[in-house]
Amino acid sequence: MKGEHLGELEELVLLTIGSLYQEAYAVAILEEIKKNTNRKMDVTAIHSVLRRLEKKGYTKSEMGGATAERGGRRKRYFVLTQIGRKVLDDTMELRVSLYNKMPKLAFAGI
Repeated sequence: MKGEHLGELEELVLLTIGSLYQEAYAVAILEEIKKNTNRKMDVTAIHSVLRRLEKKGYTKSEMGGATAERGGRRKRYFVLTQIGRKVLDDTMELRVSLYNKMPKLAFAGI
């Protein structure tokens, strides 16, 4: 079904939201992905994915309180929804299933 397919960056963002738990906001998500993947990306890409994931119902968000360190601006925090966790579980199950179907061969450089 359209809407249920996860792109690679969407999957990384969802996994990162889950791992950050209650501290998942755009900049923290970006930094965690950079640290774990060595990818170069900017916060605009993360914001785009976060909007898409929330629209699909895989995440929900709420605004945190304003802080002086952010000049009075508030952070938007994200959490996985039940359906977001299920889509991650299904994706992982599919990946592991396909991986386990590969024959145990020694691969020579071609």
